[in-house]
Amino acid sequence: MKDEREALAGENLHEECGVFGMYDLDGNPVASEIYYGLFALQHRGQESCGIAVSDTKGPKGKVYVHKGMGLCNETFTPEILEGLYGNIGVGHVRYSTAGSSTLENAQPLVLNYVKGTLALAHNGNLVNAPALRRELEYNGAIFQTTIDSEVIAYHIARERVRTANVECAVANAMKKLSGAYALVIASPRKLIGVRDPFGFKPLCIGKKENAWILVSESCALDTLGAVFVRDVEPGEIVTINKDGIHSDKTMCLANRQKQARCVFEYIYFARPDSVFDGVSVYHSRIYAGRCLAKDSPVEADLVVGVPESGNAAALGYSMESGIPYGTAFVKNTYVGRTFIKPRQSSRISAVRVKLNVLKEAVAGKRVIMIDDSIVRGTTSHQIVRMLREAGAREVHVKASAPPFLHPCYFGTDIPSEDQLIAHGRTVEEICRLLGADTLSYLRPERLTELSKGLPICTACFTGEYPITPPAEDIRGDYIK
Repeated sequence: MKDEREALAGENLHEECGVFGMYDLDGNPVASEIYYGLFALQHRGQESCGIAVSDTKGPKGKVYVHKGMGLCNETFTPEILEGLYGNIGVGHVRYSTAGSSTLENAQPLVLNYVKGTLALAHNGNLVNAPALRRELEYNGAIFQTTIDSEVIAYHIARERVRTANVECAVANAMKKLSGAYALVIASPRKLIGVRDPFGFKPLCIGKKENAWILVSESCALDTLGAVFVRDVEPGEIVTINKDGIHSDKTMCLANRQKQARCVFEYIYFARPDSVFDGVSVYHSRIYAGRCLAKDSPVEADLVVGVPESGNAAALGYSMESGIPYGTAFVKNTYVGRTFIKPRQSSRISAVRVKLNVLKEAVAGKRVIMIDDSIVRGTTSHQIVRMLREAGAREVHVKASAPPFLHPCYFGTDIPSEDQLIAHGRTVEEICRLLGADTLSYLRPERLTELSKGLPICTACFTGEYPITPPAEDIRGDYIK
């Protein structure tokens, strides 16, 4: 067995980013609306953010852009937003899974080329990015970033030179792209939304008065008081201009069963108040908890969730089992998913900075602790220990996802196999490493029930990838 310290070495599960686009046909400025939309997507990325806008009635080459490291409220001020004048624009929040976390890699990307300008925001990972990048470099392209999003922007710009319009250029570029991507693109007079043919990443359409919105999650529409219109279909290109909205579905897969939505949108990534391809994220998590109660029941006094993503599954477990649901953790809401980690010498646990246990709630009780997933095991191990220190008599750990056995190549920060606690270990061995009394996972066959039968990607659990995994490292100079 591997060294326990190696197995319990650092754990965080992250998604790559969130995208937002808006086009106000009445000519009203959109920067503030994009800002608040990004606020609603902040859970999808806290490393950097940015907004790029232009005026559809102004000069075509003029794009106002501001980007910065950190959270939205750290990057933007009222004065900065007022200076971003324009009625069409895109925004982005980022967590890096490929390319380093630096300002030059912050999005949106703004490209100036012979046909004008292009502002692009991207969520996902391309598996063939290195090959596409080398092809462009051999043809004279000079890259300003290390991210695959710039590869996409270059290919669209190159295709635009020999096509009638930007949406045709996007369609031609899609034929070369392999991997996961949800794109929001602003040209001088058009707003375009794109979803890869497999539908890995979410993208939906909203409307507020005479303004159209493209966004990663529907919860951002609620924040703005906008109306949800529909999801962008996997493979669909949506174009919004002064005449309204237009759809191109020529890149959609003929066999819809080959679609591969990321199941972790339902389990963890998306906010519970979002709806993804017609399926309520909240109801999916409630159902996951009910399944855990049916498939792996245990006698206990209290069911608790690890905030925030474990709470709904814990409630579902309680509803199905009849065991009371309670609150065992107080979360420091001023600490995001990324923060300045204390030095080892200080002996301050990163988990304890984020969470504290309510001793009065758990002392002397048999506790069922439900988390969304167990990746490396470090966080679960520390939380179990905290519950025991608070007086919990028993701690039963349940994960609302199956064991992670394989890495992800499509924009989710799931590491190599040797860093996954479940790789090469039995459930009993993992249970001992975590220090729990019992451990159980969601059964893999339950996953399609969470998506109500919609085709999903389960490669991180099964090793069955919908796209052939890359033979080379696609992370570039990514360092975590």
